[in-house]
Amino acid sequence: MTIKAISLFTISVLASGILSGCRTEGAFKPVNTAKYDYENYEPFVLMDRSVQRSVTVAGIQETVKEDGRLEVIANVRNRVNRRIQVQVSCVFKNENGFSTGDETPWNTLILTEAEQQSVSFVSSNAKARKYTIRVRQAR
Repeated sequence: MTIKAISLFTISVLASGILSGCRTEGAFKPVNTAKYDYENYEPFVLMDRSVQRSVTVAGIQETVKEDGRLEVIANVRNRVNRRIQVQVSCVFKNENGFSTGDETPWNTLILTEAEQQSVSFVSSNAKARKYTIRVRQAR
């Protein structure tokens, strides 16, 4: 390429960048966050990379009590050959998936090698229809 052709190409690239980069008005579509919002549609989520390798859920049981409150029991299993310490919490949601304001505190769970333990959560009101059980590394 000649210097003249390179110069013309450079000028056209700069001009198109300047003309297209100056517009800021209008509405924008949100960035696709589907791979980061599991808490919105999954009943059991692992909150950090270390628990993704070491924890799994072997089953979840849901029961509606006589007074309308939702009870959830999850079998949490240690997948690694060492003792781990995690924290578990549950957020109760209405039928549309929005929080009812009923969130349990983080409880520490100690699991020995390949151990499974059941953890139980009961909503404090009868609004709960869905839930998300969250597990994170103990702090």
